[in-house]
Amino acid sequence: MIEPSEHPELWAFLASLRPGEVLSGTVSAIEQFGAFVLLDDGPAHPSFPGVGLITLPELSWRRFEATSDVVRVGERVSCVFLQFDTYNGEARLSLRELQPDPFQAFADGVEVGDRLTGQITKMVPFGVFVEVADGIEGLVHLRELAGASVKTPQDVVAVGDTISVVVTGLDRERRTVSLSQRQISHD
Repeated sequence: MIEPSEHPELWAFLASLRPGEVLSGTVSAIEQFGAFVLLDDGPAHPSFPGVGLITLPELSWRRFEATSDVVRVGERVSCVFLQFDTYNGEARLSLRELQPDPFQAFADGVEVGDRLTGQITKMVPFGVFVEVADGIEGLVHLRELAGASVKTPQDVVAVGDTISVVVTGLDRERRTVSLSQRQISHD
């Protein structure tokens, strides 16, 4: 824990920030949990390579494998200040807040019952994820994969397959799309 009395300049700076404020800086380190940012106007951090931290969920709206898929050390970034982490003495930041949410644009143009075509990107025991638009994936639950009873997704499809699906559910708040391949074959 970073004590306010030991680092008054850092504490005063962080306390002066307001949620929603846009801050600029340079990515100073990449970790498995996110990226540290050396803020232009902020003091140095006594323990971390930057006073700002962008956690994985705040890096991008799109799915990615590693932090380095989104940002690189030395890259200049503008981020939205989310909150003052008083335990670690750091600014929690969001890179994605400055980007339009592709899911909301997708949801504006799609309705339950619409037919889409997409590529299977991932298989899980309970179904498959299908990319139905750039960066937008929906779930085809195992029971919605085929007309007959299917025990595993691998019984009927593979990653990389292109399939036709129908939208069975759309949740803007949770940013999820439910899909069915079975309903296509029953029409």
